[in-house]
Amino acid sequence: MRNWLLPEFIEDSLPTEAARIEMLRRTLLDEFRAHGYELVAPPMLEYLESLLTGTGHDLDLRTFKLVDQLSGRMMGVRADITPQVARIDAHLLNRDGVTRLCYCGSVLHTRPRAVDATREPLQAGAEIYGHAGIESDLEIQRLLFSALSACGVGAARLDLGHVGVFRALCRRAAIGPELEGELHEALEAKDRAALQALCAGLPAETRAALAGMPGLYGDSDVIERARRELPDYPEIAAALGDLERLSLDNRFQVGIDLADLRGYHYHSGVVFSAYVEGRASAVALGGRYDEVGKAFGRARAATGFSLDLRTLARLLPGAEPPGAILAPWDGDAALAAEIARLRGAGEIVIQALPAARDGEGCTRELVKGPGGWQARDRAKRS
Repeated sequence: MRNWLLPEFIEDSLPTEAARIEMLRRTLLDEFRAHGYELVAPPMLEYLESLLTGTGHDLDLRTFKLVDQLSGRMMGVRADITPQVARIDAHLLNRDGVTRLCYCGSVLHTRPRAVDATREPLQAGAEIYGHAGIESDLEIQRLLFSALSACGVGAARLDLGHVGVFRALCRRAAIGPELEGELHEALEAKDRAALQALCAGLPAETRAALAGMPGLYGDSDVIERARRELPDYPEIAAALGDLERLSLDNRFQVGIDLADLRGYHYHSGVVFSAYVEGRASAVALGGRYDEVGKAFGRARAATGFSLDLRTLARLLPGAEPPGAILAPWDGDAALAAEIARLRGAGEIVIQALPAARDGEGCTRELVKGPGGWQARDRAKRS
């Protein structure tokens, strides 16, 4: 094996892509800041129980684990930054009112989320803590729309779900943890045959509701169908009411998927996935996770979203970066002043090193004329 080969689903970002990713990072963080979200930067490594606490161990299989040589305790390389931000809100900031936080950093996965995904996403996201109402879910979804628009993403579709529907059905039928887990997997896979077999011993009302959930997918009309087809439980009525209110916000094209139970043990209410043309899997994921703060010793309502900048960068049109300016290696004070002025104005200026092939990517060059040093197009210069 060649020593320079990277592991599967791990790759370098070359200059053009790296520049695009950095531009997206700055754009997103500026957008978050404009909406009042404060930046935090958690560490890459933490003790394992801290990284997995409150997630229902959904992240366990995706987390790289190692032994800390100082303490002998198990540590993990973060696979998701959201639990870390919840820890910061609960223990370090310890505020009573609403807190808005954002972040951007690398995470590492033992396996990629999809066949076209990296195992080292550059995760960016935003979270609201301290508000349990649907208004904060609405704010976080509007922020996602603004962030994608600022990055140059055109029309996006938002698929909404609510884990409260499935939880209400399981609770009312007194379904045990083992069967609940099997039903969850069958619903996520939309495996109707498995659902039918698993529901065989359940009450008729519950059996019919669970069997029908994979079909409750489509536009906002699904909400009315769900009201007719699902049991009239207060918890289900409240969940459908939340989805109806969110679906009325017309910034996104909205779809409903009541069988979307992604992160079921992690989320506690509304969940959503954003899709853009050209990619089959979601470009952003989010939802409500009120239980995570409780696991850190301080119950805090929470909702947020995250996305991968590497994925986003590859979806956007590859605009040509502005060409750099080549300057000669010259001790002229006027040249140095002009180079400083151009760099201060945001231009890229490269001084060609003597006796070397330099400035290959430059489209312009500084030439001394009667009026002083001026940038000219290299291709047009005679």
